[in-house]
Amino acid sequence: MSGGQPEKSGGRKGKAACALLLATSMLALLRPTALHAQETELRGEVSETAILSDQQRKARQLALAAQGQQAPVNAAQDNAPARTYLPASAGAVPDDTDAGAATATGSVFDPPSATDDTSADAAAPPKPRRRPSTASQNAADPAKDKATGKSRKKKSTTAATDATTTGATTSTTDDDTTETDQEAANRRAVTIDSVDRQELDRGAERTASIEGQDKKAEDDPFAATGVKWGSFVIRPTIEQGLTATSNGDASSAGTSALLSETALRFSAASDWRENSATIDGYGLFRETVSGYSVHDEQGRIEGQLNVDLDNELRAIAKLGYEAVPESASSPDAIAGVNTQPLRQTVDGSLGIEKDVGKMRYALTGAVTHDFYGDAELSDGTSLSQKDRDSTLYTATLRTGYEISPALIPFTEIEVGRRTYDQRIDTDGFERSSTRLGGRAGLELDMGEKLSGEFSAGWLREAIDDDRLEAISGATVNADLKWSPERGTTIGLTGVTTVEPTTIAGQSGEILYSGRLTGERQIRANLTGNAALGLDWRDYVGVDGHDRTLSAEAGLTWWLNRYAGLTTRVRTEKLTSNLPGRDYTANSIFLGVKVQR
Repeated sequence: MSGGQPEKSGGRKGKAACALLLATSMLALLRPTALHAQETELRGEVSETAILSDQQRKARQLALAAQGQQAPVNAAQDNAPARTYLPASAGAVPDDTDAGAATATGSVFDPPSATDDTSADAAAPPKPRRRPSTASQNAADPAKDKATGKSRKKKSTTAATDATTTGATTSTTDDDTTETDQEAANRRAVTIDSVDRQELDRGAERTASIEGQDKKAEDDPFAATGVKWGSFVIRPTIEQGLTATSNGDASSAGTSALLSETALRFSAASDWRENSATIDGYGLFRETVSGYSVHDEQGRIEGQLNVDLDNELRAIAKLGYEAVPESASSPDAIAGVNTQPLRQTVDGSLGIEKDVGKMRYALTGAVTHDFYGDAELSDGTSLSQKDRDSTLYTATLRTGYEISPALIPFTEIEVGRRTYDQRIDTDGFERSSTRLGGRAGLELDMGEKLSGEFSAGWLREAIDDDRLEAISGATVNADLKWSPERGTTIGLTGVTTVEPTTIAGQSGEILYSGRLTGERQIRANLTGNAALGLDWRDYVGVDGHDRTLSAEAGLTWWLNRYAGLTTRVRTEKLTSNLPGRDYTANSIFLGVKVQR
């Protein structure tokens, strides 16, 4: 028992010595490895960016070594990427030495620096540099730009010598550009009023004044500007002059005369946002200055209201009043009177228009009432014309189809009734009648080039009295405007009118009137116009007809926007197969026109 105990004690001491030696060896191996890991930053995963930057740095050093040049230390520091790990505690990494700076490449794969005592603590790391101020950066920018320019020039020369050096130089240039952009992005922001404080460029061209800029030329610089009145713009015109004529009242008994003629015209248009309204009127006064006695006063005023309803529905309302003395050339004119009776007319209509796809529908109802004044005979007595007073009621249905926005053919059906205030006239005839008509036409809308419509059909008005023949015949209506070129307008109008009469044994007449007009703006302040007219009157119940030819030409010279001189020449001739109807009238007018 005693011999086994010493052997056991010696075995324990040997094992303890072996364990102490093993622990000392592990400590000696692990201590320098930890310091080397901190120095080379290999304390974790190495990114591909770090490897790529290391390869680019070695390529630059090789290129500089081939040329016998050594890159400046400060350039290497500027181009070196930021360290991924910088320990904050003192002594974590050893101090950099000059030898180490000369031999180390800065790569993450460089071996650790050799030291005499691996267990000694390293010196404290250098204090981080304070970021330079914006003013210092601005002052250093020119020097950096100059150095960068020289570096780029040298690198360009190296690129021409070696392809590998070219890639390295390009990479360096990209790094410098990126660094410059970052510095520019971090500069101090300018103040709000910095633009106003900039120095003026004395050599810059002076800006022209607003009044000196080119103004858009007006389409018609002499057109009336109008007067604003409420929500309407009114454009009044007055024309005053003298008319010398060979036939004072355009009759078979008329003679020459010098007349004073005054014409008042006006137009008013609304400036509403959605709906619209217009009002037009005129007044004409003719008085004898010398020669054949003429006293003529006439006028008309009419208004139109357009209202847009829902679902492509529109309403159009019209109302008008006219006062015109009976013309001396009218078939109903009374011979041997001092003054012909005054005919007054009140008319109105209401229409509804509806668009359904390409179909166009319109329904219009109209009322026209004519009433006459007494005729003054030469002996001082008067002759009543009450038996001529009548009212016409009509309803028109229009249907159209839009072939294109410019072409819309249509058809119309018209029904009506004419009633006289006196059912039986002074000669014992019942003059009331029933109207029925139909027509077909085409509506054109090609903008300013061509617009309007024309139609043709048949109209019949049957009189209640069987002794009187019905008034019937073809109808032709047109209202077209054509502009072959800018400043020129050609117009064509045509209308068919039924003229009832109270002459014993006669039913009435159908009057066809056509007029061709032309207007040309010769200059901005000079306008010329011309017109040709043809009237054909067919008597019903009597074998007779009248034909009237007329021609007119005129000029208007505007002195300014508000006043101008105007003149016109006119000739008119009526030829009839009935006795006492023919006449010829020639006239010339010279006057002044004022507009606003």
